[in-house]
Order: sequence, then structure tokens, then C-alpha cells
Amino acid sequence: MPTLSVFFGIVIAMYWDDHAPPHFHALYGDDEVLIAIKTLDVMRGKIPRRALSLVLEWAQENRDALLKDWDLCQRNQMPLPIPPLQ
Repeated sequence: MPTLSVFFGIVIAMYWDDHAPPHFHALYGDDEVLIAIKTLDVMRGKIPRRALSLVLEWAQENRDALLKDWDLCQRNQMPLPIPPLQ
């Protein structure tokens, strides 16, 4: 599972050739959430509220890069790193 970004203890990753719709995984401690890239809706899982708000802020700023990385992962190519939330 390639890591796209890490910030404030949150790891953002995607799986190779994962199922639709386009989404990413956010891991925080032992918790994990799947977020749809186009809508930023939580598809499954949960993480603490503050961590989720940071993830959503970051994802909104990087939606285009996330979609490009999704396409790369679907072709089993290495995704590009995305800068962390500042």
C-alpha cells in the first residue's frame, strides 16, 4: 500500500488496483477511514473527529493530485507523493 502523505500522525495511502469509487485510506493509530475522493464522503471506518477534519481539509486542497494518484495505482504504477498539511 503506497503512502502518499504523512502529517500530524496521519498516514494517507492507496492500495494498488483497489475497488471503485476512487478513494484513499487515512490511518491514525489503530483507526482507519476510507474517503471518496470526488465527494470527500466517509465510505467506511472512523478516526477521531479532529484527525478526520485535518484529513478532509488536506484532501480538499489536493483532490486533483489524489485523482492522478488513483489513476496511477489502478495501473499498478507508483503514485506521486503529495505534500502534507501545513
